[in-house]
Amino acid sequence: MCPMPDSGSKMAEEPDYSIFENKTGLAEDMKFLASMPELCDVTFLVGATREPVCAVKAVLAARSRKFHRMLYQTEESPQRKKDPPTRENKIRLFLKRSSEPLLNLQNTAHQRSGFTQQLAPIQEPQTNEHHTLIIEEFEPDVFRQLIEYIHTGCVTLQPRTLLGVMVAADQYGLAQLKHACIGFIQCCVTVDTVCALLASANRYMQYKLTKVISKKILEFVDEHGNEVLNLGSFTLLPQDVILLILRRDELRADEFTKFQAVLMWSKKHCDNNPHQDLKDVISIFIQYIQFHKIPATVLMQEVNPLGLVPPEIIMNALAYQADPTSVDPTKLSPQGMRRRGRSMSVQSSLDPYGSYTTWSTSNDSDEGSDQKQHSGSN
Repeated sequence: MCPMPDSGSKMAEEPDYSIFENKTGLAEDMKFLASMPELCDVTFLVGATREPVCAVKAVLAARSRKFHRMLYQTEESPQRKKDPPTRENKIRLFLKRSSEPLLNLQNTAHQRSGFTQQLAPIQEPQTNEHHTLIIEEFEPDVFRQLIEYIHTGCVTLQPRTLLGVMVAADQYGLAQLKHACIGFIQCCVTVDTVCALLASANRYMQYKLTKVISKKILEFVDEHGNEVLNLGSFTLLPQDVILLILRRDELRADEFTKFQAVLMWSKKHCDNNPHQDLKDVISIFIQYIQFHKIPATVLMQEVNPLGLVPPEIIMNALAYQADPTSVDPTKLSPQGMRRRGRSMSVQSSLDPYGSYTTWSTSNDSDEGSDQKQHSGSN
């Protein structure tokens, strides 16, 4: 005798045709809604250029509690909270509340007697006002992707705007989008994308979440130093990020590659700023390159003919290679080398121990003591 089929398991395997979902179509329609300014009721002026980004307030409020507070919960000013209600305001409020039941009774009486058409319509308060808000902390492309995700539930993550979208999602309480960005960073850090991520991290370094992510990005730069320094996109990085990379002890890159990278960056910078001299621009980076580790033939054939490196640095490097005991080691240290008459300290915004960039110049007051200390070796 054959066993009877289990009706419960059969029903569980069959799809439920009573439920129809069209999430793709909904996302496309909502994207169209956000792209039509005449259908939106709030405009954000984003970034330094005040680029307009339109949205629907109800959608923003439903998806983000912060947007709900920003658009619908108007708080009273502190001055109004402190000032007690006056006697006239109390009387007006009492008369208003006392007249509401009477007005309702009158309306009911008119409705019963058939004269409702003679009553003037009650004016409702306007709730469809168009809001205009300024958003300065995010770039237009980043904020536009955030608005697209809020309306449609999907967004295409890109390395150039990835960290900005992650920070924006964290600021506006979109936890799922934030975790998606963090997960995407783990797999998208490559030689081709690392410079875009570094530039984005430098833009949003005031946020704690970015500082944690930037540490992993810098570790990738350390492991692939020569490859990163040879990238054409390396010239697009800010100056303080270049300095941070050069002074890292963990950076696995030869010194001549460092020199070629800063030379490429300095030429690009001078092309964009014709009034600046190439020698002055590259001098900022020279103190972070250990020229004594560059072969002598390369120094004399590739570096010295450019006339960008001071002759004393070339001579010290060559002398050290001939006899390491003939040159004071402190003159070869990138951090120990001093420019004549001034000292320069650099703190990058990408540094985990600092959140800003500082350029400071001071008189070299201890120059005399340094000369006395090294006079014997010289």
